[in-house]
Amino acid sequence: MKKIYIVLSDTGSLFTRWIKLFTRKPYNHASIAFDPSLESLYSFGRKQPNNPFIAGFVEEKKDGGTFKKFHNTHCVVLSIEVEESSYEQLKLTVQEFKDKKDDYQYNLIGLLGVLVNKPIPRKNKYFCSSFVAEVMEDSEIKILNESPYLTRPNHFMEIENAVVEYEGLLREYTMKKAWSTLFL
Repeated sequence: MKKIYIVLSDTGSLFTRWIKLFTRKPYNHASIAFDPSLESLYSFGRKQPNNPFIAGFVEEKKDGGTFKKFHNTHCVVLSIEVEESSYEQLKLTVQEFKDKKDDYQYNLIGLLGVLVNKPIPRKNKYFCSSFVAEVMEDSEIKILNESPYLTRPNHFMEIENAVVEYEGLLREYTMKKAWSTLFL
């Protein structure tokens, strides 16, 4: 078995405050990572920290980019154990996104579909939680009952075997802190 990490976050930006008006949930962004250090997180979001309108596939850094601009970003880090074959497929799928990152765009219309509970899949277009849910599903990690295009970040909190590794400010997250919470 291998672990993957789902990071749910809230930067406090104007866009995320708007999303929270509708969701009434503490987290409104989802990313996926392959190691507990969270060196690289993968998602759909801002390509430039100062411009929310230029968005698509992003490789996020917990200490850089948008998370650096919004240094009071709150997060929860979830770990999920998956089969090694699913883990390897997931890494390959994410690598394909990285290799063709310019082919992908943010699915704002799909996000509006979530608000009215109508999935709106669009070719090469995702929002953060639809991306995480779809790459997991494509890797035979079926742990959500929602369509990827109706998945909200809070749905990841409902995964039965998800373990909360850390909750707090993203800038204060360290592997040591995450591991120490396991032994409290």
